[in-house]
Amino acid sequence: MSQYESRLFINGELVAPSKGNTFPLLNPATSALVADIPIAEEDDIDRVVAAAEKAQPAWARLPARKRAAVIRKFADLMDQNKDRLSELDSVCMGKPLHDGLGDVQEACDITNYFAGLVELADGETSLNSADTLNISMRQPYGVVASIIPWNFPTMIWCHDVIPAAGAGNAVILKTSEKAPLGGVLLAQLAFQAGFPPGIINVVSGPGQTGALLSAHMRIRKISFTGSTGTGRAIMQNAAKSNLKAVSLELGGKSPLLVFDDADLPKTAAAAVKSITFNSGQICTASSRVYVQKGVAADFKKLVAQLMLNLRLGDPTDAKTNMGPQADSKQAAAIARFLEAGAKDGQALVGGKPALEAGENFIHPTVFANIPDKSKLDLEEIFGPVMVLHEFDTEEEAVRRANDTEYGLYASVFTKDGSRALRVARALEAGNVGVNCTSPDGAYELPFGGWKASGIGSQKGSTAVLEWTQAKSVYINHAA
Repeated sequence: MSQYESRLFINGELVAPSKGNTFPLLNPATSALVADIPIAEEDDIDRVVAAAEKAQPAWARLPARKRAAVIRKFADLMDQNKDRLSELDSVCMGKPLHDGLGDVQEACDITNYFAGLVELADGETSLNSADTLNISMRQPYGVVASIIPWNFPTMIWCHDVIPAAGAGNAVILKTSEKAPLGGVLLAQLAFQAGFPPGIINVVSGPGQTGALLSAHMRIRKISFTGSTGTGRAIMQNAAKSNLKAVSLELGGKSPLLVFDDADLPKTAAAAVKSITFNSGQICTASSRVYVQKGVAADFKKLVAQLMLNLRLGDPTDAKTNMGPQADSKQAAAIARFLEAGAKDGQALVGGKPALEAGENFIHPTVFANIPDKSKLDLEEIFGPVMVLHEFDTEEEAVRRANDTEYGLYASVFTKDGSRALRVARALEAGNVGVNCTSPDGAYELPFGGWKASGIGSQKGSTAVLEWTQAKSVYINHAA
């Protein structure tokens, strides 16, 4: 029997799936069996929706300050269990423990921030019409759903579940097949903090389970974080069912622009961290780097050396910089990109799987001389693979940076303040770093993508409002 709890969490209880079907979860660093993960099927989804519908009205009627107090207690419980949460994410998808602790800390911070927003989710009034008081109010959807990815399972769990529940909704969250364990523990901690049974529920399963949520007629909104292709499928299911509201945070192909006056050592360090953090499995990773020609040679040397200095290995070792890819499927997909890169250009460093470290490890890689229309430039690799380009002028750099279907994150490095602001405005992305790059961000600002990188936003001052509907009420008070 596994040492890890993996059952579904429905209506305040840990339960087995109705049909008893499971799939094996393997540790990507060792290939050892971690747990058998339950598959929620149609009966389970109907059951959890019914429980959520029953619980939601009373929760929504609870004063906002009381909902906020529960959320703050949940943040405290997360902090008390941060080592366990980090361990669960590490055994599931290979994240180094020290990185996992950072994720949990950010989850605690943003949860406390959301608690404050719960009491601010109010409406407006208007006296512009004679003899009429016009008001708007914000009300929860009712039963909502969230499908989260495997790369930041604790943090993104909190991005969706906490503002949704804080707004007065009942939430059904589906964990990723690659990292399902932390979500179950978080649901238990939420219940311990005081969320009533049925308000926060967690199910697991493959894509078919997510399809049941996106097509369900009694779920009123769904949020998805993951690939653009799956996001399109969720939108189609939502449209074909009850036209439920949809929020999407999807893929990226983030450009990083380096001008000849940039601080090259700091820029190189930021670029390498961005593409190797979490083994490159981050949607905002700076995978396309454009360097002004006068400093390109020096920048390449700096980046290559930093890549070579990274230590791959056991995620539980404090000295490890990069763990494995999330599973064998992910590692194989990246290996195919490495093969394409070898045909299209030149690997300055890396360019092959790191089999000496383990089956699912990839050497951090830098490619040069890659055509702009290569699949390495057009498709999201989701691994530690950087493509370096050179440019002459600012206009050329911006044009090439924007020549993508994605628009999630972009960066510009320069000491010229006017150019920094000018380029930041010109870049077609929902998030832009100036002399910094991903994973840098701020939870008090909205996070979302342009173009094929998403619809709507997470985080920021409107995070709770995103999980409410506006209602206008017109009160005629004529004598």
